[in-house]
Amino acid sequence: MLNNNFDGSIVTDFAPHGSLCEWCGKPAVQQLTAIGGPKHNGSGFFCPLCGEEFARAVAESLRDGAVSEANTIKPVSR
Repeated sequence: MLNNNFDGSIVTDFAPHGSLCEWCGKPAVQQLTAIGGPKHNGSGFFCPLCGEEFARAVAESLRDGAVSEANTIKPVSR
């Protein structure tokens, strides 16, 4: 599912039935929670594509040492 090759981790769980992706509004399949770093405990419900983007954003924030709230992470333009 997610390739978390960075200094930290993301906890993955199933999204409750009927949940929508927080970024695109499509049906959510997973709940992701960042553990450690500036995005610690940032979480949300995501479709597979946005979930991958969330994981990349968390990885970049850890790599770059960015300090911002998890809800300020925005998906990469497609």
